[in-house]
Amino acid sequence: MPNRSADALFQLVHSLQKWEKRNFKLYVKKTSSSEELKFLQLFDALDKMSEYDEAVLLKKAPSITKQQLSNIKAHLYKQILGSLRMLENETDIDIQLHEQLDYAHILYKKGLYHQSLKLLDKIKDTAKSHNQMSLLVQVIFLEKKIESLHITRSMQDRATQLTTEANTVNERLIMITRLSNLALELYSWYIQHGHARNEKDEADLINFFRQNLPEGAKHGTGFYERMYLYQSYCWYAFIRHDFLMYYRNCQRWVDIFHAEPFMIEIDTANYIKGMHNLISAHFDLQNYLKFEESLNRFEEFAESKIVTGNENNRIQVFVYLNIARINKHFMEGTFEEGLKLVPQIEEKLSEYTLYLDRHRVLVFYYKFASLYFGGGYYDKSIDYLQKIINWKTDLRSDLQCYARLLHLIAHYELGNFDILEYLAKSVYRFMAKMENMSRVEEEIMKFLRQSLQTPKHQIKTELEKLLHRLKSLERSRFETRAFLYLDIISWLESKLRNVAVQDIIREKFLKKSGADSVDAS
Repeated sequence: MPNRSADALFQLVHSLQKWEKRNFKLYVKKTSSSEELKFLQLFDALDKMSEYDEAVLLKKAPSITKQQLSNIKAHLYKQILGSLRMLENETDIDIQLHEQLDYAHILYKKGLYHQSLKLLDKIKDTAKSHNQMSLLVQVIFLEKKIESLHITRSMQDRATQLTTEANTVNERLIMITRLSNLALELYSWYIQHGHARNEKDEADLINFFRQNLPEGAKHGTGFYERMYLYQSYCWYAFIRHDFLMYYRNCQRWVDIFHAEPFMIEIDTANYIKGMHNLISAHFDLQNYLKFEESLNRFEEFAESKIVTGNENNRIQVFVYLNIARINKHFMEGTFEEGLKLVPQIEEKLSEYTLYLDRHRVLVFYYKFASLYFGGGYYDKSIDYLQKIINWKTDLRSDLQCYARLLHLIAHYELGNFDILEYLAKSVYRFMAKMENMSRVEEEIMKFLRQSLQTPKHQIKTELEKLLHRLKSLERSRFETRAFLYLDIISWLESKLRNVAVQDIIREKFLKKSGADSVDAS
């Protein structure tokens, strides 16, 4: 069976834009002899294939034997990277600095010590002004090597200056490393488990955070020290349902980029992630005006050359921008309009299948299912929920649980009572196994099971009782996640009033928007 994702060279070729392919062909014609251009035939053959299949590939490139294929593929891979490096050289500060450092090494090996030191000094200034701390270690290391092996007389107190610089850079790198480790560990915790489920989860998290937050971290003034500190507090607050603290640190995360705008181009991925979290924080707080303002800014950024000229940036922006657009429809109660986004997002998900992690796809499936559920298309909602349920993964146990619960409610809406009892038991067992059962979920499960024996004329009374019980839990911190994943209050109100869920949410949105307008005036 051909496997598109199994071959690294195939992936690389198909990641190239048209202009990158043109540049590659010009590059190889300049750097290779005609006898070596078998790898160009291989490139053309791979470019025309929709799936990687070695047997088909050898037929499309008859001049290449099976025995030659492995070496030619390796050579082609190297050549493509070489051509891309030439393209990125002018715009990527990291590549520029490493190239300059390579030149400094060459000058040193030629015995031109003063020239090497002069270049290293320039590199160091650029690295400092662009917050490239890891490269400073390599620069200072080469400077110390030259000074310790050769008498350069470059300046007085050179040894003292270099050792002081080395110690300062090392201290900063240690802080950056510890904070980035903390941010990564917290994010990993969220990806595995979602929000804290109970007091024990929170206590474990607080203990971990306090033990791993470096002493003096709050006093750091460097760009990356602050960025990773804000990231750490973001995940820490988000997991603990502290959405106000989450918002404040997301804002700080984005603000440091706006204070040093050149860093947006240097570390675009972290800026994109920061904007995504800021928009998500406004969504969680239901701060519509700020949500819309941040979303508009993000949409403008999506059209910038920083994004359109970089495949990785383009994919990340696609993911986060469309999550935000769907969330906007959730806030506004415009589910029908939101459903128009689904086909075009799915098309892109297919196009980017090689580059997207499973977590992102699961999130989109759940959001699609929620859009269809809110619009009253329960069959379609079930289709997407089934994809989540049948996807064997250890990611986001919370998402897995709520997909099953929404799946159960969708079957209830369709009147599939013959399978409801079986499904309810299955969902209960799964959530109990995951230790994911909150009071809200227990109440919903209890209602759905009892509704099978409840006379039809009493259902409305039971719905009213359930609504009253759940409203009393809305402000309970460890119940918050249930209301984030399922707007169960609006669903119950829609059942009692016999209208669509989206109509209830739309009505609440318009009422709140009117109140906000009055407050603003």
